[in-house]
Amino acid sequence: MIDVIDLRKSFGGLEVLKGITTTIREGEKVVVVGPSGSGKSTFLRCLNCLEDPTSGSIIFEGVDIADMKVDINIHRRHMGMVFQQFNLFNNKTVLGNIMLAPLHIRLTELRKKKIKNVFIKIYNLFAGNKKPLYETNTTRQQIKQEVRENALRLLKRIGIEDKADAYPSTLSGGQKQRIAIIRALAMNPKVILFDEPTSALDPEMVGEVLDLIRQLADEGMTMVIVTHEMGFAREVATRVLFMDDGQILEENTPDRFFSDPQNPRAREFLSKVL
Repeated sequence: MIDVIDLRKSFGGLEVLKGITTTIREGEKVVVVGPSGSGKSTFLRCLNCLEDPTSGSIIFEGVDIADMKVDINIHRRHMGMVFQQFNLFNNKTVLGNIMLAPLHIRLTELRKKKIKNVFIKIYNLFAGNKKPLYETNTTRQQIKQEVRENALRLLKRIGIEDKADAYPSTLSGGQKQRIAIIRALAMNPKVILFDEPTSALDPEMVGEVLDLIRQLADEGMTMVIVTHEMGFAREVATRVLFMDDGQILEENTPDRFFSDPQNPRAREFLSKVL
């Protein structure tokens, strides 16, 4: 699904990623661990080009999204992102946050089809061969209703449908992060990237967020997760990447990585965190 080839990222004279090469396959739960400052979050942000790679390739479903000529926004629709700090819009309700992106995309697509139909009609006036028009039977109101119903369904899934009209400032950290996750789900992504999704939460709120991620894992969602939760990593991951100093020093199954790490730096890291 995602092939990363010799990925490098520098900030000025500081090289943060030093030639990352790996493959994320459909259905995998890839957990990225390592010490702070090892480049884990930068790697994740480069995967959907929130940070532009300095060099290298990121092939997502056959397209190099690191190529500056590619419209990255089209591909980001299929690659959800969940941040450390939730990144909810405080001036919108919970429902408004979840509906925002899918509603904007679907209304934009409808508008583009209508504009194209105008040009097709003009073309058909003068051409012998008539081009078919784009389907535009769905109205703006129908789209809004469908997006709203899906958002409410997702809220019901996490048991906080009663918060649909609330604003993020009134919610707990655990509720905010679960809403951030289902906001990503509302786009029907093919992969979700999690950047330390529990690091900003109080310890008692961590469990409810991890439970939701476990549910998604059990349903077969492809995931790349940066986390410091080693027990969670061991339970959920199908593969663990250990990073340090901008490089992947070890890739292994969770059982092998946590019981018998091959890299000396990985052994040192685990001895301090387990």
